[in-house]
Amino acid sequence: MNTMDVSQNPDNNYRKFALPVDSEHKATEFRLFSIATPHMRAFHLSWISFFACFVSTFAAPPLLPIIRDNLNLTATDIGNAGIAAVSGAVFARVAMGTACDLFGPRLASSSLILLTAPAVFFSAIANSPSAFLMVRFFTGFSLATFVSTQFWMSSMFSPNVVGTANGLSGGWGNLGGGATQLIMPLVYSLIHNNIGSTKFTAWRIAFFIPAIFQALSAYAIFFLGQDMPDGNYVRLENSGEKHKDSFTQVFYHAITNYRGWILALTYGYCFGVELTIDNIIAQYFYDRFNVNLHTAGIIAASFGLANLFSRPGGGILSDVVAKRYGMRGRLWTLWVVQMIGGLLCLLLGKIGSLSGSVAVMLVFSVFVQAACGLTFGVVPFVSRRSLGVISGMTGGGGNVGAVLTQVIFFRGSRYSTEEGISLMGVMIMCCTLVILFIYFPQWGGLFCGPKKGVTEEDYYLAEWTAAEKEQGFHKMSIKFSENSRRERGKIGASVPIQSDKDTPPTIV
Repeated sequence: MNTMDVSQNPDNNYRKFALPVDSEHKATEFRLFSIATPHMRAFHLSWISFFACFVSTFAAPPLLPIIRDNLNLTATDIGNAGIAAVSGAVFARVAMGTACDLFGPRLASSSLILLTAPAVFFSAIANSPSAFLMVRFFTGFSLATFVSTQFWMSSMFSPNVVGTANGLSGGWGNLGGGATQLIMPLVYSLIHNNIGSTKFTAWRIAFFIPAIFQALSAYAIFFLGQDMPDGNYVRLENSGEKHKDSFTQVFYHAITNYRGWILALTYGYCFGVELTIDNIIAQYFYDRFNVNLHTAGIIAASFGLANLFSRPGGGILSDVVAKRYGMRGRLWTLWVVQMIGGLLCLLLGKIGSLSGSVAVMLVFSVFVQAACGLTFGVVPFVSRRSLGVISGMTGGGGNVGAVLTQVIFFRGSRYSTEEGISLMGVMIMCCTLVILFIYFPQWGGLFCGPKKGVTEEDYYLAEWTAAEKEQGFHKMSIKFSENSRRERGKIGASVPIQSDKDTPPTIV
């Protein structure tokens, strides 16, 4: 039985949590095999629902050789459908971030998942290239749940473990991109061989499995989830514990923070590349190395299934490095890992043997997915007030990167697939260079230390006006500033934390 930690709150004399918490009641420990409410339950609900959305979005690629013959799809049709699947979530992710800031991740996430589930069901009745493109486009909206997943984890876990929580929830959700490469051919085979359906009927029936899974995950989040450690947004706002923020202010402080734009660009060439590979890799091995559909599916699945440990590993590495080197350590690790990923991507397109390509692809998957986890080790610190929009901008950047990459390199016949993969590697390395420009005045950047005299409070309270501060709306930012001093690294750990006199202490 877990030891219960008690936290004091002015409106709730004693609240008990199964995990130790900080002054915001965010968990300071991450216990993977716990389902404790609210922290670990939110973790498991978030990654399972995101996993379901990934399975739905990428259910079509492993069955493309069959769907292609049934719907008479050309190479351009397939390319356009792949682009549609990831382009729909570009603006949906920014919108999801805003919805999380204003309404909470529970309602925002469950609503989107349930609204996009019908598109998965309708995949079964697609009868033309245009219909196939449309169902993939609307299904792809569900990938915006990534933003609510990262926002939810950042709301539940303290800065010292937020990279781990974001990495695991995002990584295990992304596993759906690999798992569907195994699940859909297996379901198709069972329906085609065991039930006796024709192959053109079997692939349609198979789509009911991801559709039902996705719908059930939406209901689970709505009925079992909780927005924040202290409750849902509606209750907290009605009780006065949480300020109901303004859309214009939340959006303004996000779009004027250049760090969010840089992370959106770099994420476009780690997660965006991952989405691209999910769309093309099965067909690439099927066509180039003449393997059968089942073998191509297994190879493709191994890329996505690396998310079991690679993206979480990136998040964990970000937290571990930050304990000693702070934010500068997080940035350096992200820069190095993503650069190596770009080099490996370049090599993948140059290797002409099956065994060599599989080996390089596996190593490449580890680095490119770890870079995703490392990115969201940095994102929670860009803005406290506009966390959702910043997360949405970064996540949307991933989809923009996927769309641009597929349009430039994998649409039509201008480049062969192997040439496109190598050029994609060059793009990764070029876009990663901009991390050099990320600078936090209170912590520093890659080559420059912190600005003298600037504190965490100076940075995060700048998002609030004097009038808002007079009304006490900034108190959550004060708590976050205190808890973020760990980002100074080992040297900053000895600096005493000054607590705002209006903020009640936490009793553990």
